[in-house]
This record gives sequence, C-alpha cells and structure tokens, in this order.
Amino acid sequence: MKLPHKTLERKLFKSGYRYIIGVDEVGMGCLAGPVVVCAVRVTNNFYKKTHPALRGLRESKLLLPHQREKFAKELMKEKDLVYAISSVSPKTIDKINIYQAARLGMKKAIKKVSSIMYQVLNPEKPILNTKYLIQNTIILVDGPRKVDGINTDQLAIVKGDRKIFAIACASIIAKVHRDKMMARYAKRYPNYGFEKHKGYGTKYHQAQLIVLGPCEIHRRSFAPVAELL
Repeated sequence: MKLPHKTLERKLFKSGYRYIIGVDEVGMGCLAGPVVVCAVRVTNNFYKKTHPALRGLRESKLLLPHQREKFAKELMKEKDLVYAISSVSPKTIDKINIYQAARLGMKKAIKKVSSIMYQVLNPEKPILNTKYLIQNTIILVDGPRKVDGINTDQLAIVKGDRKIFAIACASIIAKVHRDKMMARYAKRYPNYGFEKHKGYGTKYHQAQLIVLGPCEIHRRSFAPVAELL
C-alpha cells in the first residue's frame, strides 16, 4: 500500500512558505449527522523530525478505529501541529446541499486554525474576525477545487488524503472527532445504531429508519430519508 508522502510539503517549505494547512472532511455520504472538517497547521519543524509513532499513518478510511485513535492522540501531542474542527449540521446540509456544506465547513475550519496562527504570530494583537490572510502560508485542500473566500495561497489535490501527509493527518482527526459525536448521538437517539455505522447508510441503518422513521439528525434531503417523509 502506498502511504501519503511528505515530498510536496518539504518542497513548499523549501520554496519559502512558513506554514502549511491541510484540510479534509468526513461524513459526506452519511444519511445522518453533520459533515465534519479538520484543518491542521504544521511548521517545517514537524517535517524535520522523525515520528516513529506516526509510522504507517494514512487516510482515515484505510485505518481501523483503534489505529485512528492512536494516530489522533499522537498528532494532538505535537507542538508543531495545531488543528481546528468545524461541523455543519444536517439542517444546513438540507438547506444548501452536502457539497456546499462541506465547503462551508472547510472555510470555517481554515479560519479557526488561522486565528490560532494569528495569535501565535501576534500575541498582543486582537484577532480580526474579517481578516484571515496569513503571510507565507499555503493551504492543501482535499478535492478538485480550492475553497472560495479564503485569501491565502491554495492547492487543490484530488485524493489528497491518500497522497499528502498533512491532509491525511486532518482526515484522521476529523474522523475520530465525528465518530465520537455519533456515539453521543446514539445515546440521545437509541436503536438507530449510530455508535456502529456512524450515520452511513448500512442495511441495518436503513432497516431501522423504516421501523423508527427519521430522527432529528437525519438528512432529509438524502433519498433514503426523503422517501420516508
């Protein structure tokens, strides 16, 4: 299996960038729950170090739950990596569609992690809510398109979560975060099995949908749910 590489990030740092932000989302194809986005910001120091505990790190869908948990914990210990999470609710997904919801989540996560960077670089100055331009920073986005409304250099990379280390890191943190959210929802909305399938359209989930009907966190614009309304 080909693992995500660090070649691009190292080239970007060598070309003069000071920070790299990797962005990925999880939960696009679910029938229930939010879409969750993680943006990680890394420095060149992160890539200069060896990380034995991160060996074998790859896109979240290619890892078992306990592997994701282990990698997420290691990433959160890193002083040269900061991250921000954003989520977009099922109601918003239904209103603007899943693609636009994911892009909105990306924009929000980038702005959050950018605010953290602004504090680091300018600890005595207030964070400006309308300005997120960060000098010497480039954003690596999973997917074919850049994120609109972000005034920072970007590269959109198809299957970036499988190719680019920073994006793979974001995918793992996002997945672990969302899985925990869905486990909490399982207690609030029992019998749907959210703790097992995390909102994806498994046979069990769809069978329970027929028996119980949609709950508050189901995406009513998605066909298997819409057909039951």
